[in-house]
Amino acid sequence: MEYCAKQLNYSPNYLSDLLKKETGKTALEHIHFFLIEKAKANLLNSNESISGIAYSLGFEFPQHFSNLFKSKVGMSPKEYRGSQN
Repeated sequence: MEYCAKQLNYSPNYLSDLLKKETGKTALEHIHFFLIEKAKANLLNSNESISGIAYSLGFEFPQHFSNLFKSKVGMSPKEYRGSQN
């Protein structure tokens, strides 16, 4: 978030407030949406391990990725991968 704000010459708080006002979603919600969509594509289009996908998306701990994925999608990454085959 700080990087994006700096590139736009905004403060992180201002950018977050602006996003919330314009879209109804916080910056973190936008970031999570992007990560989950990318994760879904990776889960369906590769044989990479779930841990590998988590690391490639910038997660230090794969369990954090799995928890976020499950909270947003309603199933674990493993369940999602299996349900789409």
